Amino acid sequence: MKVILLDDVKNVGKKGEVVKVAPGYGRNFLLRNKLAVLASEGSMDVLNEQKAEHQAKEDDKKAQALIDKEKIEKLSLDFYLNVGKEGKLFGSVSSKQVASELNKRFKIKVDRRKFLDNGPYSHLGVNKVGVELYKGVIATINVNIKEKK
Repeated sequence: MKVILLDDVKNVGKKGEVVKVAPGYGRNFLLRNKLAVLASEGSMDVLNEQKAEHQAKEDDKKAQALIDKEKIEKLSLDFYLNVGKEGKLFGSVSSKQVASELNKRFKIKVDRRKFLDNGPYSHLGVNKVGVELYKGVIATINVNIKEKK
């Protein structure tokens, strides 16, 4: 019996896959619990449409990430921190501050958890910070830390 899985089922398959299962298992468990539907021509057409829509959305997200990458790599973010007598910084700049500054000043939304180097940036000058905007699309942000006067 061929079925299309509507949800992930352990030891059977993932959502959207067409799998062959025993008739009793398919009828009594998968279909009854609405974890799958029979793989007929109509349901296969619906599945193909859903996959095409999902792929189109993913392509749009990747295109937007590439546009954002172009914007991000052209700009530089300046942060001003207090510096001691010997050039030691008081404080640091976090990835959360960098993400909020990008959103506030340039309207580019970046998830702070997507930064490749999460650590606080705590040395004067330009810090190159990598951020993954989408799978395989990595932008480099120039974070410039200057002395507050």
